[in-house]
Amino acid sequence: MIRLSPVLGPLTPRQRWRRARLQAYSWTLTGAYRLGTLHPAIWRMVARGYHPALDRVAARHARVACQFAAVDVPAYRHFLRTHGAERARGLADFPETTKQNYAGAYDEASRCQEGRLHRAGVIVDESSGSSGKPYNWVRGPRELKGIYRNAAGYIELVFPGKRLFVINAYSMGAWATGTTTGAAMARIAMVKNTGPDLEKIADTLAHFGPGYDYVVAAYPPFLKHLRDRLDEAGFPWEDYRIRGMVGGEGMTEALRDYLEERFEEVRSGYGASDLTIGMGAESGFSVRLRKRLATDQRLRDALLGPGEQRLSMIFHYNPLETFLEVNADGELLCTLNTKSCLQPKLRYNVGDEARLRTLADVRRALGEDDYAAMWTDERMNLPLLFLFGRKDSTISYMGANLYPQDVEYGLYRGNPYAAAINRFCLSLEELPGLEYRPVINLEVRGEVDEQALAEICRKGVVAHLSAVSRDFAESLKEDPTAADLRIKVFGPGEGPFARLTKMKNVYLVKDA
Repeated sequence: MIRLSPVLGPLTPRQRWRRARLQAYSWTLTGAYRLGTLHPAIWRMVARGYHPALDRVAARHARVACQFAAVDVPAYRHFLRTHGAERARGLADFPETTKQNYAGAYDEASRCQEGRLHRAGVIVDESSGSSGKPYNWVRGPRELKGIYRNAAGYIELVFPGKRLFVINAYSMGAWATGTTTGAAMARIAMVKNTGPDLEKIADTLAHFGPGYDYVVAAYPPFLKHLRDRLDEAGFPWEDYRIRGMVGGEGMTEALRDYLEERFEEVRSGYGASDLTIGMGAESGFSVRLRKRLATDQRLRDALLGPGEQRLSMIFHYNPLETFLEVNADGELLCTLNTKSCLQPKLRYNVGDEARLRTLADVRRALGEDDYAAMWTDERMNLPLLFLFGRKDSTISYMGANLYPQDVEYGLYRGNPYAAAINRFCLSLEELPGLEYRPVINLEVRGEVDEQALAEICRKGVVAHLSAVSRDFAESLKEDPTAADLRIKVFGPGEGPFARLTKMKNVYLVKDA
């Protein structure tokens, strides 16, 4: 790791002049917007009134953010010099930053504005370590205020209610999502930070009763555990208004349908510990659009690309705050358009595969009548992020790529044993003759007919993969033994799940 001077060295007169000019330009670009960003109502106003003409302003501000960091951030100055980009001017001239070439290559202080890390109000978050190594990410007090405002504004828009009560079931401690969610929700709701404790949440609902508009914030798998736990206890769902807010990982429509048999509605947000928790969020419109994509190949070709068989998640995002690009490899790049960001995030590639579309693109693809029918009262006029997830989260098998989300569809849709499944992960098993087969490892709870469960799950996954993956369907025609997906059933904490203790699931494991 490169450790630079913790304090920015003296700037030349030319650098000082350039720094002052860029700072003034940055405030001019977004000054009026910043004046109102202390209240969630401003976020809702921007979300409803966003105009495509602002895209050019957002792109210009992203470029200024890179130019400013080139003067103000020691690590970024060094990074540009090593990449021969000291004279970069256009946004595309600035090289991509990643966890490997930037965040993991320079110490925390040198990646901060002016090379200064230690200051009052700084919060240190830790990523989950799902990529193999936990990282520390720091955020300053002004930056955190903006994050809290965005999250609170979204919740009030999507989950309206006069007596909001947020049960924060994200993992607590140093993880960004849990602590940040609790602080953000306290601005607009009553909050209880239970963490992922099923009994504590059940007791909370029973103690405070049905007189509140509950929103449970959690990872998608935990929300399923909560539904199953409350069902077992005979919880009177019909007396309560409970909605779900999930994040941290993708969610299939099969799981959403399962959850919405009890929860009034479930919406998902998109973020990354590397960047910020509020990069994107679902609306009723984006959910309807995703369900339509599942059955409309013409629409999928138009919005995701010809022949695309995967079903992405769909989020609205605000380019004025998180300017997004997609590179030639289809990977998402993010620049945080804010001078309040303690460690500027500049064309950062988190490894997610994505597409970007404006609402005008979607309107043309759908047609005016269908577009109007899918619109909702939330009326978020922000552009759309079509997110596939991490590019490396697949298992290659018989010429086809198997994605965890596609497996999840097959496991939960129409499965009478769905309530018994705690979680799953994928691995490869080597057979005699150097042949490999994918293995779907299931963690189950309670007494269950393992043979019947395995057979239903295998049939469900094969049926879904055959419907969504042409490569997999073709491999079945050529070799029917391709349907021999191995299902292994484990009790809680057994087998590969002994090493997976966090609520945020890991879907690919080695040596299972």
